Amino acid sequence: MERIAVSGSRSRKPASSKRSQAASAKLRPRASARKKGTVQQRARRMRRRTSEAYAGPAEQAAARSQAVPLVSVVIPVMNERQTIRRVVREAFAVHPAAEVIVVANGSTDGSAGLARRAGARVIEYAQPLGHDVGRAVGAAAAQGEVLLFIDGDMVIPSAQLRPFVKAVASEGIDVALNDYSGPTAKTVVHSVVLAKHALNALLERPDLNGTSLTAIPHAMNRAALSAIGTEALAVPPLAHARAIKAGLRVAAVKRINVGKLNRPRRERERIQPLETVIVGDHLEAIDWLTERSGERGGFRDPYRRRQYAK
Repeated sequence: MERIAVSGSRSRKPASSKRSQAASAKLRPRASARKKGTVQQRARRMRRRTSEAYAGPAEQAAARSQAVPLVSVVIPVMNERQTIRRVVREAFAVHPAAEVIVVANGSTDGSAGLARRAGARVIEYAQPLGHDVGRAVGAAAAQGEVLLFIDGDMVIPSAQLRPFVKAVASEGIDVALNDYSGPTAKTVVHSVVLAKHALNALLERPDLNGTSLTAIPHAMNRAALSAIGTEALAVPPLAHARAIKAGLRVAAVKRINVGKLNRPRRERERIQPLETVIVGDHLEAIDWLTERSGERGGFRDPYRRRQYAK
């Protein structure tokens, strides 16, 4: 056996061991090089984060446009300069894979430009389309699997909008409604509130009370959109009736008091009161229902001998 001479407390290592350590040292980067590499990596990460943080809405929109959206947020707009930027911001915050579609119709106050600079995809019409037609237009252009509908004049925080998306995306709901039935504890109840309750009773869904696709926010999936028909979204009570009669799972998921958020439009109300439009929409839905279910809407009358009343 080869003896290794010992001097003091240190042992002399074999020459082969020294050669191995030297070779290993050559393979390892120097400490200064490692530090430099670490600094460069940190700098690259910082530049990337800074670039993302300071990217303007247009750049962010361009990046989002390359991805397939999961959620499409549809926002009809007519002269909503005071609120549209905040509405678009909250809409984008609903989901990381969201697209925001603004249907600007008849706007003369620069709303469309503000929405576009905020990152929204803007579909613009010079003339007003009429009440709720923008929903149908936006839905036809939407690419997401979940469609969320809001209005350009109501700033609703994204945290309050997410439950509607979640109900449709992961909880088995086809159509998620705002659980807002309007004020009913009054001596004289508004005709629109009565119409909503009446329609749900006729649809044999009294559990929905006065909730309806008339009120935002609401959401639906692609299957629901296909069953309802995009064009029916222009008449929300009709879309509501079609959804229920198609056997879709329709549920009220969260209450947002849009009555308090809806600012009065005295000039519009003077020219064409919205109350008459919405009541007429409910009559249209009832007419559609009776065409398919008979003049009594499916409610039987087997005992009344009408022939003796002639």
